[in-house]
Amino acid sequence: MTTITGTYFKGRLKLDRSVKITKPVKVTVMFENDVDETGLKLTDFSFSKMQELLKDCKTSFADEVIEERRTSV
Repeated sequence: MTTITGTYFKGRLKLDRSVKITKPVKVTVMFENDVDETGLKLTDFSFSKMQELLKDCKTSFADEVIEERRTSV
């Protein structure tokens, strides 16, 4: 595995140095600074709140999802 730093800006990734690659390779991009993302974050969830909301539920979440998918087809 090779690690190369770079800069991402406006949809483009610029590597700090060139790399000679002769075939497609998988890459992982990790943003070092907080990025303003839209959508849900892990901090939006609370295990204890979910337990409270589901305390009277008599079935499993998985069973409900399966049933919903069967009836929506």
